[in-house]
This record gives sequence, C-alpha cells and structure tokens, in this order.
Amino acid sequence: MQDTILKFERLLNENAGYFPTIDSSVLEERKAGKWSKKEVIGHLVDSAIHNLVRFTEINYLEKPYQHRPYNQTDLVSLNQYQTKDIDELTQLWFSLNQQIIRIMKSVSEEALDYKIILSDNSVIDLRFMMTDYVAHLEHHINQIRS
Repeated sequence: MQDTILKFERLLNENAGYFPTIDSSVLEERKAGKWSKKEVIGHLVDSAIHNLVRFTEINYLEKPYQHRPYNQTDLVSLNQYQTKDIDELTQLWFSLNQQIIRIMKSVSEEALDYKIILSDNSVIDLRFMMTDYVAHLEHHINQIRS
C-alpha cells in the first residue's frame, strides 16, 4: 500500500500546479460526446468526494460494505465544472485528495481486507478499491496532460 500512497502523492503534487497553467481554451474545448479537460478535473473531484465517503464509511458500517455507484455524467453537468474557475476547481481537487491520502496512511492492515460488494455482486476489498482509485486518477491525469 505504501507504493500506492507514494504514487498518489506524486500525482497530486505534480499536477496541482500544472492544471491552472493549461490554456483556458484547451481546458474548455469539447469534442462531441466527450468531456472537456476542465470537466475531467471536475469528474476527478466527484470521484474524490464519493471515494472519500467510501474509504471512511467502510470503517464503521456493517460488513461487507455495499458499494453505491453514482451517475458520473449527471454530476459533471449538475456541478457545472465547465464554468468553474480553474484555480478554485484545482484547489478543491487537491484538498479532497489530501484528505484521502490521510485516510490511506492511517488505514490498518485489517481494514485493507474489508470486503466490498459491488453493484454486480462481485466482491473486492478496500486495498483493491484504494489502489484502483489511484489508477483511475492517473488515467485521467494522463488524458488531461495529453
């Protein structure tokens, strides 16, 4: 888990200063059926919000934990990330993820094995969910940077 946390910290620190430097026309450019780069950052905010709740709830709710999906497309639209100031959006993204890092650093080995039931009834554990969260973040950061 330590390697995942180090990777997460690196991604966060390298990109918190990078996002605001992207030209606003590049940030807001949309292709048919796709989010703009700014909206992808907004999606990462939504992902951070939902995963922060998951990573904390699993510690006190009945086990196995029942994963609740969310509508990513509706949230990006409803939160109007396209019109949000990039500095404010980046700050929100950074702050939420700093808290997730705190949670990851404090989670016990026992908790990493807590079972999570997904909506398709497959079973994962908290370790996988946390590792997958960082992989998801990295995937979208690579999209933004390309």
